[in-house]
Amino acid sequence: MTPEFIISFTMEALKVGELLSAPMLAFGLVAGLVVSIFQAVTQIHEMTLTFIPKMIAVIVGLALFFPSLLELIVDFTRNLFINIPS
Repeated sequence: MTPEFIISFTMEALKVGELLSAPMLAFGLVAGLVVSIFQAVTQIHEMTLTFIPKMIAVIVGLALFFPSLLELIVDFTRNLFINIPS
C-alpha cells in the first residue's frame, strides 16, 4: 500500500462525500433563499417558517436523487472491496 494509493483513495472518498451531500444541500439552499426573500417581503419572521420548507426541500432532493446517489455509493463500496487486497 503506497502513499499515493492512500492519497488517491482519500481524495476519492472526499469527492464521493461531496457528491452525496450536494443535491440535498442545494435544495436546502434554494428553499432557504426563497423563504428568506418571502420573509423580507412580507416582514413575517417566524422561526418555524424557515425550518419546515428546508426539511421538505431536503427530503424532495433526497427522493429525486436517491437512485443516482445509491449507484454512486455502491460503486465506491465495490471499488473499496476490490482494492482491499492491495
